[in-house]
Amino acid sequence: MQLTFEPGEIQTAIEELHHKYRCLQVGAIANYIPELAKMNPDWFSICVVTADGQCFSVGDSQQLFTIQSISKVFVYGLALEDRGRDRVLATVGVEPTGDAFNAIILDERSQRPYNPMVNAGAIATTSLIQGKGATERLNRMLAMFERYIGHESFIDMPTFMSERTTGHRNRAMAHLMLNFGMIDEKIDEALDLYFQQCSLMVNCLDLAVMAATLANCGINPLNKVQAVSSCYIRDILSVMYTCGMYNFAGEWAYKVGLPAKSGVSGGLIVVVPRRMGIAVFSPLLDERGNSVRGVKVCEELSQRFGLHLFES
Repeated sequence: MQLTFEPGEIQTAIEELHHKYRCLQVGAIANYIPELAKMNPDWFSICVVTADGQCFSVGDSQQLFTIQSISKVFVYGLALEDRGRDRVLATVGVEPTGDAFNAIILDERSQRPYNPMVNAGAIATTSLIQGKGATERLNRMLAMFERYIGHESFIDMPTFMSERTTGHRNRAMAHLMLNFGMIDEKIDEALDLYFQQCSLMVNCLDLAVMAATLANCGINPLNKVQAVSSCYIRDILSVMYTCGMYNFAGEWAYKVGLPAKSGVSGGLIVVVPRRMGIAVFSPLLDERGNSVRGVKVCEELSQRFGLHLFES
């Protein structure tokens, strides 16, 4: 893929799109996690980081929020490094479902979760992270995120406790997977780690750096740290492309045509392989749990600059 624009055009483009969509008030803030219900619907940021380390941003790019389901992408990479492709595939499939992210379903034939981007698959993936105990696993996960972001981050305890207290549906998924032998008996430990990864605090620029790291063969473009082995980038991006937008994945692939992952706090990351990472933050969500402004911005960026993977 060849870029059809100069770097200076990126800032102009994201400023125009921010101005165009900042007054769009369609959608609603996620309220099934009490802490998320406190978010400001007017928060809105667009950030781009290129594979050679150039950064562009507009809006509330420094506003902190919890990463939520976007974390699934990076924990999946850590599980692949810890266990290898075959072991991870034996536990979690790679098939899109067409169902909501929190559907309580498993593949009837294999008894596995369908993919690591839905909640059931993400819980199973998190259970694969190695460590002698809960603290070591958490520290290894935080160290992994630090490699991607380029600085330390932290778990937001109110959000973690909020998710832990209200996460009955996720507990049901965990017990279902335990019944079929997909995870072991340490359900509470696996769920706590999953709730903690979703409660990691980031800002929009952090997410753009993380996406750019995936675009740059696993190397953080700002500090040149290898965040994940390059041999697993193909796996990560493939699952993002087919499953990262849940039951919107097909339309996303058709219109935008790039690996992506959304989160119910309003974050959205997009990877343009070997070129750049894009991140949008806006808490107003559509009925599928994707950022309304984020989807609009990415559709226009893809069309304007010919970013679709199959653009001729």
